[in-house]
Amino acid sequence: MAENTAGLRDLRVMVIDDSKTIRRTAENLLKKEGCDVVTAVDGFEALSRIAETRPDIIFVDIMMPRLDGYQTCALIKNNSVFRETPVIMLSSKDSIFDRARGRIVGSTQYLTKPFTKEDLLGAIKEHAKIK
Repeated sequence: MAENTAGLRDLRVMVIDDSKTIRRTAENLLKKEGCDVVTAVDGFEALSRIAETRPDIIFVDIMMPRLDGYQTCALIKNNSVFRETPVIMLSSKDSIFDRARGRIVGSTQYLTKPFTKEDLLGAIKEHAKIK
């Protein structure tokens, strides 16, 4: 397995979620694989952190206060610098409507919570440009 995760070293991953538990879980899983993890509690905090840290891939919760995941994703995709950055939606809702709305705002993939380590790593391997 080590050869598969070697490419994840120094990959910068952002996790945006208002749940401290989700942020911490994702951060711990990804750091064990060698990723550089940046977290944000909502879309507003995320937008400034994205400009500072330039993540390689972004995981964003849909249901957040102030600026939800759909709005956050749309703002990221409307920025020419970050348009190509993969954005993976995270949600406890799994309806076709939610998935379609995620696609409309430019999300790359949609993961349903609770997610597994394999879900996160699979999305990263499929969508991030591994260095």
